[in-house]
Amino acid sequence: MPSPTHTAVDRVAEALARHGLAPEIVWFDDAVTTAPLAAAALGVEVGQIANSLVFTIDEEPILVLTSGSHRVDTEWLGQQLGGVIRRASKEVVKEATGQVIGGVAPLGHPAPVRTVVDVQLADYPVVWAAAGHARTVFPTSFDELVRITGGTPHAVEASRP
Repeated sequence: MPSPTHTAVDRVAEALARHGLAPEIVWFDDAVTTAPLAAAALGVEVGQIANSLVFTIDEEPILVLTSGSHRVDTEWLGQQLGGVIRRASKEVVKEATGQVIGGVAPLGHPAPVRTVVDVQLADYPVVWAAAGHARTVFPTSFDELVRITGGTPHAVEASRP
């Protein structure tokens, strides 16, 4: 049976191909909109899930790719980046990425989005990111995420002693 198709997923596959990548895009029977759900479906650690979270920093969209094993400390990260970070509305997410919350991929957006890549993702040789739809993911690595997004590696929460 052929894989399902979806416009946003096709855009992600095309963007990956432009970067010389052709990872298998995995389709699930049901939506996997949280890191624990995605990790369970893949049989991997929750930290290997690269959540794509859209915020605004001083009213401009910013994509934070964070390990599923922790949360983004928006106050701390905003201070580090020199602005105020707030959760983006679903409308801002859709406008900035062309995708909906729960399936936002790290690439395949209508225009480049400022991106921060959680350095904790470097702890894993393989990480999994959404592929444009809540039922899709693709395998990649920390270094590839940084390269294909033009992202900035950065911690997303203060180190705890």
